Amino acid sequence: MRDLRDLPRVVWVLAAGRLVSSASAFLMLFLVLYLTGPRGLGVVPAGVIAGSNGVGALLGNLTGGRFGDRHGHRRVLLLTASVVGVLTALIPWQPVWLLAVTMPITGYLGAVASLGQGALAALAVPPGSRRSSVAVSRAASNAGFVIGPPLGALLATRGYDTLFVLDGVLTLVLRHVTSRFLPDEAPVTRAEGAPTGLWRAVRGDRSLLLLLAGVVLVDLVYRQLYSTLPLHLRDHGQPLALYTMLVAIGSGLILALEIPAALWLRDRPAIPVIATGYALVAMGFVIFGLTWLGVAVGAVVAMVVLTAGEILYKTTATAHVLDAAPTHLVGQYQGLYTGAATSGTMLSAPLGGIVYAASPGLLWPLCGVVAGTGAVLALAAGRVARGSVAADATRSGGLPGPGRGAATAAAGEAAPAREAR
Repeated sequence: MRDLRDLPRVVWVLAAGRLVSSASAFLMLFLVLYLTGPRGLGVVPAGVIAGSNGVGALLGNLTGGRFGDRHGHRRVLLLTASVVGVLTALIPWQPVWLLAVTMPITGYLGAVASLGQGALAALAVPPGSRRSSVAVSRAASNAGFVIGPPLGALLATRGYDTLFVLDGVLTLVLRHVTSRFLPDEAPVTRAEGAPTGLWRAVRGDRSLLLLLAGVVLVDLVYRQLYSTLPLHLRDHGQPLALYTMLVAIGSGLILALEIPAALWLRDRPAIPVIATGYALVAMGFVIFGLTWLGVAVGAVVAMVVLTAGEILYKTTATAHVLDAAPTHLVGQYQGLYTGAATSGTMLSAPLGGIVYAASPGLLWPLCGVVAGTGAVLALAAGRVARGSVAADATRSGGLPGPGRGAATAAAGEAAPAREAR
């Protein structure tokens, strides 16, 4: 696959679905305001209920992929999307005690549905050619999140009930329309000699374990954008407009450059690209602390640098992990990576807040060290993968052994050859 025109129709259908669902994701944007406003809850109970949705989503990412791997990703996607749509549309009529029960369920099933979308898109594209499909999917999601907040703010003037009903109804409509374009899945069978379960497969791939550890560290740093960065800007006398401008700059660069970058780098080995992205994230966060540049100028430069890193690593790492997955474990591999790549949503705010409260100036160089360690782990993952390829070649008389090429070739010089096959 040499350009976007070669992508199968199902990839575009699923990307269009992500665009609509991201643009109408009003639940996560307005739930706390709704609970503390019309529902009259205090900040703490509202935060607990809203947080349970996030916990459900994290658990769904970590454990939900097995449902699609076992029962078919199309079937699981359509079922979970239906339940999420109904639960969301009925929020205005659910008593508070019931919301406390349904919110984690909604988060869990929403994550399972998202994994199903990703797995269907991945399985429609040959291993080694998935960076373009991942980039298209991410661009659609980012475009939706650019459209959604102002649209939601406009609709909220008519009441929060309208937002949640519209969110749920659009989910159901999207489920119905998408179902007409998704192909039936052939039963997925385990290749002879392939691991039977996720953890056995992952334990046997040291390269993947190192890469996952690296992405946890990098995401822990990356999410400081949404917790300690606004505090840093406020404490240096900067207006809120600067922070919103930084977010807009990052989103705009991603929308403009991520797909072209994925196409340009499609034949490059994955691990060096990922490690470079991690290093740029580290560099960007160090620049936040260089106040001699001027806080505003330094923040803009930092945002451009770390966004360049995000463009490099997020698409490439996602596709690399999907390429490493045995066919019968694609959903679970994707869920494992997504869980690692969003771990910062739970850990970054408390850890970053502790460091910032103790020593504001220490936070930014420490972020550079943590993300830089992620880059070192990524490079180590590449060395381990190349060693595995060499060992397989030695054992088989010059050719990579079965079951290892897809997991390791994308990390080293063998990537172009695997893509050519």
